[in-house]
Amino acid sequence: MRRRGRVLPGATAHRRRAGVAAVVAVVAVLVTAASPGTPSAAGTTPAGTPPVAVDRPAGTASSGESAAGVRQEVLRGTLLDHHGVREVCPRCDGRIVTESATSRDPLRSAAPDGYGPADLQSAYGLPAVSTSSRTIAVIDAGVYPTLEKDLAVYRRTFGLPACTTASGCLTLKDYTGGGQPAPQKGAQGALLEEEVAVETALDMDMASAACPSCRLLEVSVPWQDAQDDNDVSTADFARAVNTAVAAGASAVSISYGYSADVQNTRGGRLSAFDHPGVAVTASTGDEGFNGGVHQSWPSDLPSVVGVGGVTLPASGAPSAWYAAGSGCETAFPAATGQPAAVTAGCGGHRAASDVSADADPATGVAVRDTYAPSSGEPGDWLVAGGTSASAPYVAGLFARAGHLAAVSGPRTLYRAPAAGFTDIVSGDNETYHQCASYPGVSAGLCTAGPGWDGPTGRGVPHGLGAF
Repeated sequence: MRRRGRVLPGATAHRRRAGVAAVVAVVAVLVTAASPGTPSAAGTTPAGTPPVAVDRPAGTASSGESAAGVRQEVLRGTLLDHHGVREVCPRCDGRIVTESATSRDPLRSAAPDGYGPADLQSAYGLPAVSTSSRTIAVIDAGVYPTLEKDLAVYRRTFGLPACTTASGCLTLKDYTGGGQPAPQKGAQGALLEEEVAVETALDMDMASAACPSCRLLEVSVPWQDAQDDNDVSTADFARAVNTAVAAGASAVSISYGYSADVQNTRGGRLSAFDHPGVAVTASTGDEGFNGGVHQSWPSDLPSVVGVGGVTLPASGAPSAWYAAGSGCETAFPAATGQPAAVTAGCGGHRAASDVSADADPATGVAVRDTYAPSSGEPGDWLVAGGTSASAPYVAGLFARAGHLAAVSGPRTLYRAPAAGFTDIVSGDNETYHQCASYPGVSAGLCTAGPGWDGPTGRGVPHGLGAF
């Protein structure tokens, strides 16, 4: 079982300062209708797009820094110059910004400081109006009783239509297809469910941001199983995918990662992720280049879209996020539809990632979460990142675009024209491992450059044409 080590906030902040300096040096490129295939300033709205009404009540960040100051740091990509970051929960690929480099306490605010739906819509050149009513399923661990309330605040604050269980827009299930169980009462259960609630909030908020008109389906696996060994955990997630597809999901997102082994790269745990016509996305992980043998499961599976991550400042070109997962999966010759030019970087095997979106907490997204059964300190508005942010967002774009008939793994992404992406040409993810240490592994698995690369895949979305 792969156990994700905690990242020391101080060390992370030090690494990010170097990364942010590199980003600031990049020439700014704006997304405009007249310049297809290039990114826009993430904090602006394209011409013809009505402004989103953002409710920004008066308040300050919990560290004493003004909410406006935090917002400006997010836009510049310098948030981690003055704040730390920690993993959200074991096995999940989310990271939460903390009050300082030495603190584990979340940076809380009375108003959203991170990127909201309009910021991301602008950055990716998306249409102003979302009309799809397809279902996005998000698979997470644990039970989150305040999910509907927190989601309602997120959507209302950013001017998105309401999505409730009463209207049928929001559905809550467990991985077997039944109703979600009661929350944990014990101390350990309450602590773990408080942690994973942040992950669930991040996933649901990003799905909402990507497709405001879509229906949402939350499918939960028991938090105890999600912490367990690969055999238990991956079996639960595989069953949850089948449950989501049976419930009518057009796209399914998973932001958790496990070790690939003989149990989950064959048989039922492989076939559960193979549903032609349904887009299944998974985070590639937050540990940078994972080596030349195995990639994070389930993003390594041929029928899954592996989603990497970028740093997305408002005034500079995006770059590969230093921790975005990438690697090879030697259990498979290639992902579905993956061209030989891509698999060559892994000696003909499955290479990740396929596509990417904002994942850097320094340019993090706004998340609403108030569930605090253990600490008694509701999070209010948080800033979060990780490939846990990028995977559900990309799933939402598949559901929003609706061109699902030909979807089978990442095949349609590799067939899409280059204009459907903004190519990421700077940055690397060699903080944890270096490509040069693995014979036969291409440097493109670690370093962003023209065309496909490991940390960012084909790039970040530009419009919905690739989906």
